[in-house]
Amino acid sequence: MQEVLKAVEKQRQLMFDAVDYIGANPETGYKEYKTDEYLKSAFRKLGYDLVEAEDITGFYTVIDTGREGPEVMILGEMDSVICPSHPDSNLETGAVHACGHHVQTSTLLGIAGALKEKGVLDKLCGKIRLCCVPAEELLEMEYRQRLMKEGKIKYYGGKTEFMHRGYFDGVDIAFMVHTGPISAPATVKAGSVGILAKTVKYKGVSSHAGSAPWNGKNALYAATCGINAVNAIRETFEEKDLIRFHPIVTGGGDIVNAIPESATIETFVRGKTFEGMQKNNKRINQALIGAALSLDNNIEIVDKFGYAPLANDPNMQILAKDGYESVFTEEKFVIDPTTGTGSTDMGDLSMVIPACHPYMPCMVGQSHGNNLFIADKERACVGNAKWQMSMLLLLLENDGERAKKIIKEFKPEFASFKEYLAYIDTFEKEGDRIEY
Repeated sequence: MQEVLKAVEKQRQLMFDAVDYIGANPETGYKEYKTDEYLKSAFRKLGYDLVEAEDITGFYTVIDTGREGPEVMILGEMDSVICPSHPDSNLETGAVHACGHHVQTSTLLGIAGALKEKGVLDKLCGKIRLCCVPAEELLEMEYRQRLMKEGKIKYYGGKTEFMHRGYFDGVDIAFMVHTGPISAPATVKAGSVGILAKTVKYKGVSSHAGSAPWNGKNALYAATCGINAVNAIRETFEEKDLIRFHPIVTGGGDIVNAIPESATIETFVRGKTFEGMQKNNKRINQALIGAALSLDNNIEIVDKFGYAPLANDPNMQILAKDGYESVFTEEKFVIDPTTGTGSTDMGDLSMVIPACHPYMPCMVGQSHGNNLFIADKERACVGNAKWQMSMLLLLLENDGERAKKIIKEFKPEFASFKEYLAYIDTFEKEGDRIEY
């Protein structure tokens, strides 16, 4: 173990340079061009051959130890969120790493460097896949819909898209570490909720807002009525389903002296289970459609599957705990039995293979807020890389004994990536919902 930890320490400056550069160049999903090029260059300088994603950002590399065993994948997410009020945000796009993803990819680069150090692979078996993946944050829906129409992507989320392209084929186990608040202990929850992503367009009729408003049909009013209609049924969402509905209006008219002929809402329906997401999405759609009908509008609803609920494998949770406490010997790792109401496309992987998504305490401020910053760069990068290398060592040492046990005891929700993708495709529906 000490040799592995020393190998990580040698990558300190490599990680610090990366986290500073990526943090200063935030980019949203499927637009991470600078980040992508920086990381590809850094991986190649370390001697890695890369498999690059076609037409989009992201890549992976596979390290073969030369000894039979399972394949373990470690991931790092490249994209940022949008928060224009953050002091570090891009002045043109509002993009900023108020999510901590710049830490993930910098840490993954450090792991890549450590695995090149002499003797580090000697006790490991199987294969190791390091993957820089795009577009975890589910945002800019209209942009991603354009990419879909152009045939560049099929799914909103980067991991789901990589899964669809076969970039995860052959992987037996996957994990990644997200940043968390430094005021809390390192932790992993039971899981988190899934997402159904919605784009809702109310379609009215434009007319002069001053001289003849009666000739118009106000799409903005219909949209606000739709939001209020969903708010009126919130108390009927059952606590066990952990439903979340949080819309934003992305379009509501073009000029102030014309009745808005269209209004667009982007929103999610989050839920703990597939069944809960489907059941409550139907009721939400009824409320949205009813508002359109009441104001003589039409309504187009595009329902696209976002992410599956995350189910952290219990054996992987224990692995995360053991790995963390072997590095941070004076600290206790917490396995939290609750389900979080955030979402991640790591959930998609967890439906098919053993996966884990724990949190490293190293940030201050509110996640996705204008006050989120790295509080401890050493811990965020070097400590984080040591933790993940410890997990990797526990999995693949002793002929992969622990990894094989985890794989054997895992009970997947779906037998294969192909079966899972076929299932989530059944959630998708689009088009006008009213016939007059």
